[in-house]
Amino acid sequence: MTQHPFRVSRTVPKALVCATLTLLLAAPAVAAPADREQVPRQAVARVQEAVLSIPAIGVSGLAVIPYEGSPDDAPGTLIQDRGVASSPYGPRGGVGPGDVGNYIVNAHRISAGGPLWALPSLKTGASVYVTADGVRYEYVITTTRTTSFRSQASMDAQRAAVPGSPGTAPTRAMITVSTCLTPEDNAAGNFWRDAQNNPEHRLDKIGVLTATEPEPEPGGQ
Repeated sequence: MTQHPFRVSRTVPKALVCATLTLLLAAPAVAAPADREQVPRQAVARVQEAVLSIPAIGVSGLAVIPYEGSPDDAPGTLIQDRGVASSPYGPRGGVGPGDVGNYIVNAHRISAGGPLWALPSLKTGASVYVTADGVRYEYVITTTRTTSFRSQASMDAQRAAVPGSPGTAPTRAMITVSTCLTPEDNAAGNFWRDAQNNPEHRLDKIGVLTATEPEPEPGGQ
């Protein structure tokens, strides 16, 4: 369409045109509509490295490295390949240690030293300790769930602010400690793998924050 310079109509008084232009220029701009696809998430207050200990299964001093992403994506898997745990945060991940919402911790069970090899045996009521920035958070395991990497609904439930309940507003700090179910999948004849060589199923141990205290001195419990 050819653009033409603004001209005053011969049939409209020049004073009226000037007044109209003045009103248009002075009108406040209308804000663009918000992206309807965005879903508000719990703010991440303390994204930081941490240390995980689960005495009941012999896990002690396991480094937890935060990164922006989703559970067991490519960056997270690369972190786990170093023999440490990864913790995704952001719109597709969780929150930081002790924050209200879902603190997600993932680590290998078979490869890279298998730091979470014994996670399936962790029982309800067991304590999980996360230490970060001089504070130790104690979570107590309350439930166990299984995530399927072939189901978007299942993955959404895993990373939800309230684990297992997508769309529910969180009111307390929770933790999801997750590892693969490779031996179980293989035994069932399920050899499906994703792009990161993860099996279909993940085991999630879910807990709630029950205590917060200063980090114990070296040699303390």
